Amino acid sequence: MSEDKTIEILKSAILLEKKGQAFYSKIARQAAGKAVKTFFELMADEEVKHVAILTEQFKAYRQNKKFNPGDYQKERGDGISAKVLTKDLKKEMSAADYEAAAISAAMAMEKNAIQLYSDRAADASDSNEKALYKWLAEWEVQHLNFLAEIDKELTEQVWYDNNFWPF
Repeated sequence: MSEDKTIEILKSAILLEKKGQAFYSKIARQAAGKAVKTFFELMADEEVKHVAILTEQFKAYRQNKKFNPGDYQKERGDGISAKVLTKDLKKEMSAADYEAAAISAAMAMEKNAIQLYSDRAADASDSNEKALYKWLAEWEVQHLNFLAEIDKELTEQVWYDNNFWPF
């Protein structure tokens, strides 16, 4: 792939993560409940980490025309789901239409990130670049999975509250 295309993808990835961080931070600031605020703050923090990693790779590529092997791969987002998927979060979310609606928007952002990173991982010839984008795609899939779990529970709660169940 041409250098210009690689730089453009890195810029797009950094911008995507910055938008996610701004979105999550704004929702956190406006959240009424503590659990909801904590959830969106954790999501914003995740995006900050991704910006830092991508920025480091951007600088490396600009200087050396290659990606650095990443010690970032040691960091995993596996434990975040257990930290945030609490009864308090679910209770506060079901009572807060704004934050619940933000979950749907967040899912769309995560899907866009997964697509960008997966496509780039598939196309990359540099093994370090491929590893970076594969790692980012997997991380974003984790984000999407627990957002989807929250969304499912909120939907079921609405169905239950409004007697939408067919049985």
